[in-house]
Amino acid sequence: MKARYILLVLVSTFIVSCSSTKTKATPEQVQALDELVASQSFTIESDWALPQTSNSLIALQNSGLLAPGDNASRFSLIGNPNFLKLNGVVVESDLPYFGERQMVNNRSDSGGIRLENEIEDYEVEKNEDQSYTIKFKARSQHEGYNVMIRLFPNLKSEMVLQGSKRFPIRYTGRVRSISEY
Repeated sequence: MKARYILLVLVSTFIVSCSSTKTKATPEQVQALDELVASQSFTIESDWALPQTSNSLIALQNSGLLAPGDNASRFSLIGNPNFLKLNGVVVESDLPYFGERQMVNNRSDSGGIRLENEIEDYEVEKNEDQSYTIKFKARSQHEGYNVMIRLFPNLKSEMVLQGSKRFPIRYTGRVRSISEY
């Protein structure tokens, strides 16, 4: 009988400890994000670049040339200037790129993702968890991109950029209004 009681207590404790610890966004956080998205004027600074892992990146990782903490699927951008700024219908970016390019036709290209152009096909969707999904198309001097941004009430961000001449890459970081940048 005592063993059953102990087993019941352990199982109950396990179930309670595994319950969701998701925190809800406060009304102030949701309102701030709503205003930020409605203004269509914000800047994202990324902390991590998460490229599509390929044999080339794994070979680079195995060579021992990566910085401590980086690996073939995750590169730290902390301390490295980078941004994606949306101001109305104009997007600007200077993002480092890690991954494979499928075609290189301009030797003067830095290899990063530099956008400074008007956007096309802008779409905004508010999700059930109060986050936003923003999609648009943009062009650099030599390449077209599909951009998908997800903004959360705690002002964290996720971006996926898929270029016409390179593998897609994901970035995680923080969003803020342009006036705070």
